[in-house]
Amino acid sequence: MFLKRLRLTLEMIKFEHSVFALPFALTGALLAFRESGFPTSRAAWIVLWIIVAMVGARSAAMAFNRLVDAEIDRRNPRTAMRHIPAGLLSRTFGWGFTAASAVLFLAASYELNDLCFRLAPIALAVVLCYSFTKRFTSFSHLVLGFALGIAPAAAWIAVRGSLDPRILWLTAAVTFWTAGFDIIYSCQDFEFDRDVNLHSIPARFGLSNALWIAKFLHIAMILCLVLLVRQLSLGAFSLVGVAAIAALLIYEHSLVRPNDFSKVNAAFFTMNGWVSILFFAFWAADIFLLRQHT
Repeated sequence: MFLKRLRLTLEMIKFEHSVFALPFALTGALLAFRESGFPTSRAAWIVLWIIVAMVGARSAAMAFNRLVDAEIDRRNPRTAMRHIPAGLLSRTFGWGFTAASAVLFLAASYELNDLCFRLAPIALAVVLCYSFTKRFTSFSHLVLGFALGIAPAAAWIAVRGSLDPRILWLTAAVTFWTAGFDIIYSCQDFEFDRDVNLHSIPARFGLSNALWIAKFLHIAMILCLVLLVRQLSLGAFSLVGVAAIAALLIYEHSLVRPNDFSKVNAAFFTMNGWVSILFFAFWAADIFLLRQHT
């Protein structure tokens, strides 16, 4: 019974999608270690607690989203079989899991440093409050983007104990990237959102315009990454990584059309998973290569 419930819970929160934000958070941590001269005494513990904090925050946010959207999900044919509306998991269990995940996030923040712990309630409020935004603003995609985008800045704070404004270029990049692919994904619910008066970019501007907005957001992501490379004096590997991301995003947009979203799962899950993984791989290589030559 426990293993079955654990499996259902991991399915409910789409645990495997942690790959979207975690590599960006770890990149933020590596950039901060680079600025600190790569201290080794607590580095492993800091990275461990960053990962725990990320898992806790994301798990709380996803479970909370499933709870507050349960009635909406029940009415939407695409989401009617999600775990809570389908009765596979109870609301009581969902609330308990959300609370436990939030406590885990706060505990990890406490273990990192004082500033992380003091900012943790604000970060938690951001990732939880996103779930309500589709009820009143078409720009909920940007709120979701910011909820993921604060991860690299938070990781920087975890390492350095303070915030360097330069890392906010990575926050902006992740915000624009997430908002762009969330717009693409939400195109699937275009008709449903209009029918029940939910707000989204596709529902407000139409499918064709929504896809163009997603493209502009992804162009903005690439520009932010280039500016971050310049601000932090990174090298060729990071630029190759940016180029690889740009190529993947071009391919992602080629998979969807205003009249054909049959490949949206490949565009959303596969391509964006590769974006985050390749970003981390190239930037980590750049950071460690530069370390060896300094």
